[in-house]
Amino acid sequence: MPVSIVVGGQFGSEGKGKVSLELVRMATERRIAVVRVGGPNSGHTAYDRAGQKFALRQLPAGAVDRNVDVVFPAGSFIDVDVLQSEIELLNYPRDRIFISPYANVITPEQKAWEREAGLVSGIGSTGSGVGAAVMATVAREASNFPLHRHDAAHCEPLERYLCDTTLLMRRWLDAYARIIIEGTQGYGLSLSDGGFWPKATSRATTAAAALAETGLSPMDVDNVVLVIRSYPIRVAGNSGPLPGETSWEAISDCIDTRADLREFTTVTKKLRRVGQFDASLVQSAIASNNPTMLVLNHLDYIGVETDLNDGTSRLSQFVQEVSEAISCPITHFGFSDRGMIPNLKPSTQFLGS
Repeated sequence: MPVSIVVGGQFGSEGKGKVSLELVRMATERRIAVVRVGGPNSGHTAYDRAGQKFALRQLPAGAVDRNVDVVFPAGSFIDVDVLQSEIELLNYPRDRIFISPYANVITPEQKAWEREAGLVSGIGSTGSGVGAAVMATVAREASNFPLHRHDAAHCEPLERYLCDTTLLMRRWLDAYARIIIEGTQGYGLSLSDGGFWPKATSRATTAAAALAETGLSPMDVDNVVLVIRSYPIRVAGNSGPLPGETSWEAISDCIDTRADLREFTTVTKKLRRVGQFDASLVQSAIASNNPTMLVLNHLDYIGVETDLNDGTSRLSQFVQEVSEAISCPITHFGFSDRGMIPNLKPSTQFLGS
């Protein structure tokens, strides 16, 4: 069962790309493939081994070391211009990119339709066209729907990458490869179960939904990784409720720092909204995803790594409070946009049980 799935437990930007890359670097299998599901409506950031930063919207962040196979399955949504620019940016080996002929291609008309529909201003959509492409797929050429579906099989720039990705991945799995599925966005944005519709994305964002988009079987999965952050964010504008919403300045005051903590979205470059940790949302994400690993990122907003050794530190107290509030042990910590460290404190409570 050598498939890992990485998903977010809040409203996105939890650090899934970094965690995906860490799983790649930790893997011991001879062949490793990273599958990017969803579309280019969110960015994933990672640093390669030379320290160069990449913020990717189409290629998976787990691929920045250029040493894995990259798969876009039938359930993926591709902006061809974005994909080609990222392939050039990374000078990614073309023979290690595989695209299903059934993968969805986002068109200029679909992006324009989203802008004209008011989704950017109305719900904080990034206007990437993924939602319109989803609707065109579901509409199935309905005569009263203005958009049409386009697939990779009829997209000349993608011809060189086309193959039966499901069959290919099955052969890899039979040969003991490791496949890492890099999910997008977060549980609070999930279309059907996030709880914030219509301020949601156009797809389900759970581990089960990510797996369904790949064409693989639930029997293949042995690792579900839920990634959360200390202070959850939502994109700027009318993007929906954010329980415990605060400001970057208030967080700076709370942790007594003059550092500029403000974050800006990868796609729109707008200032992110920020809130206090909301245990109820993460509890729902845990119930839905039943993770085997739980990564808590952005702990640098609370303290430094050595503070974990001091049980009275603000950081240790925060970690304890979060773990108790969500009734689930945290397996890994993240203190920066690179790497994660295991929680070495023993626990009798196991995830995924």
